[in-house]
Amino acid sequence: MNRRVVYTRGGSPADVLTVIEEPEPAAPERGQVLIRTTAFPVHPGDLHPIETYPGEVVEPVTPGIEATGVVEAIGPGTRVAPGVEVGGRATVFPQPGSWCQWFVADAEAVVAVPEGLPDEVAAQMLANPLTAVMLRREAQEHVAFGYDGFLVQTAAGSSVGRLVTGVARFHNFALINVVRSERGAAELRKRFPDVPVVATEHSGWADEVRKATGGRPVSVALDPIGGKTAGSLVDLLAPGGKLVSYGMIAEEPISVHASTLVSKSLTLRGKNIISGWPSEASPEKRASDIATAKQIALALTDQFDVAATYGLGELADAVAHAVQPGKVGTILVRPW
Repeated sequence: MNRRVVYTRGGSPADVLTVIEEPEPAAPERGQVLIRTTAFPVHPGDLHPIETYPGEVVEPVTPGIEATGVVEAIGPGTRVAPGVEVGGRATVFPQPGSWCQWFVADAEAVVAVPEGLPDEVAAQMLANPLTAVMLRREAQEHVAFGYDGFLVQTAAGSSVGRLVTGVARFHNFALINVVRSERGAAELRKRFPDVPVVATEHSGWADEVRKATGGRPVSVALDPIGGKTAGSLVDLLAPGGKLVSYGMIAEEPISVHASTLVSKSLTLRGKNIISGWPSEASPEKRASDIATAKQIALALTDQFDVAATYGLGELADAVAHAVQPGKVGTILVRPW
């Protein structure tokens, strides 16, 4: 039997997600790969669609976009990425409906796992590193970035934030990290002692950011929060600056007066790794980005923290933990 996570109505994930049993998937067809899952991450973005329309009745839907496992079968005549073979380990992204013991994946989404990379890292090998690659590309498009301007990122203690910091240090980008609490700031300073960290629990945090720049401009800001935090970042940006929004943690909208945008010639940019990256990138660029994501996983293995690992029988606890404030690391589920 195949155990699969589903929901049939929107609402709190801990309340509406359930595990069903069904026959194992049929043999994969052309263009498909059958994966036996060994672990999958619970990304906060996986839970957002479930919460968006509380109470709405839908056909059974399986969450998830990323998982790692073993290749059980490859469809006849299917072209696969280098290293993908029956019996080999692979990670899949973006693959809707990956929260189950077996699933049939689109061959284009299947990537071989580098030898020696543990499941704990392999399960996170694509979504977060690719997000870091996407954000780096957005930052580097700004003419001043990397020369005179600073990069500021919020939620810097998150899984993505730590990878962005690692990438920025590798490329010698001037970076200021912003986190919610002084406790989180202290933790981040231990990891990256050479990168300034500011906590928004201090009322004058924006002035602390300005002080940390030493008078240099803030060219680009990366923000997965939105709301008032994003509004403060807009104020921090130098003329010609760019805000990249890639998340929706805050419930309130971003409030920016048109005069600010016009007078400072600012750019506001929204990015989504799940839908934007596959559609915007050419096959060659996707292959290059995946190779970079693998290198990030290998070089920054110690930044792929796992906050906790659960079984399918502990799913409610897993999804509740995934959105817990102050959590450090990704929540993993092992479906066996």
